[in-house]
Amino acid sequence: MKLLIALMISLQTMDTNGQVAGYLKQFATNKTIPPAVEKNVLTALSFFPELKQTNISFIMKPKLTSSVMQAQPVFRTLLQRRKNRRYRINISTEFRLISSILPILEIPDNVMIGWIGHELGHILDYEGMSNVKMITFGYRYYTSSKFVKHAEMMADSLAVERGMGNYIVTTKRFILDHADLPKAYKDKISRLYLSPDVIVEQVKLWEEKMLEQKNEEMKKEEEL
Repeated sequence: MKLLIALMISLQTMDTNGQVAGYLKQFATNKTIPPAVEKNVLTALSFFPELKQTNISFIMKPKLTSSVMQAQPVFRTLLQRRKNRRYRINISTEFRLISSILPILEIPDNVMIGWIGHELGHILDYEGMSNVKMITFGYRYYTSSKFVKHAEMMADSLAVERGMGNYIVTTKRFILDHADLPKAYKDKISRLYLSPDVIVEQVKLWEEKMLEQKNEEMKKEEEL
C-alpha cells in the first residue's frame, strides 16, 4: 500500500495546467514556502506525513557558506516547550560552479526534490530529540566530523525509508557527476554522505519490504 501511495505521489505532483496538484496542498500546513519552489517542496513533504503539522519555513538566501541547503531549528524555540519548536530550511539561490554560478531554480526538479528530502530527513531526526539533546547535537555537529558523517547518513537513510530513494540517488549523482563542480565539494559529499550505490541497495531493501507488506495486507483481506 505504501509503495502504491509513493507512486501516486510521483504522478500527482502537477495538474494538467502545470499548477501544484490539489493533493499536495494538504502538506502546506504550518509551512512558509516561497512560490518559486512550492511544487518541489510540497512534493518532498508528501513523503514525510510525520511532518504534516510541523512548523517549517523555507527561506531563499543569496549565499550559504559551504552548503546549498541547511536544516536548522529556530534557536529561540529550543527555550520553549517542545511542541512549539520551529525549523527553517535555508536554500541558496545560487549553485556555485568552478567558473560560473547556476541559479538554484535551474537545476532539475528531481534533484531539487531529493535535496529538500535530505533536509527533511534532518528535521525528522530532530523531531525525535529533546531540546537539550538538540543543543548537544548542534555542538557535536560543529566540533566532530565523525558526528557530521553520522548525521548526514541518517538524514539520507530516513528519506530513503520514506520512499525518496530514487530522488536521493538522482541528487547525489547530479553532484558527483557534475563536471563543473569544485572537487573539494564533491570530496565532501563522498566523504560525509551515503554513496549512490549504497542508496540503491537501500532502495532495493525498501521496495522488498513494501512488497512484503503489500502481500501481507492482501492475505489479510482474502482471509476476511
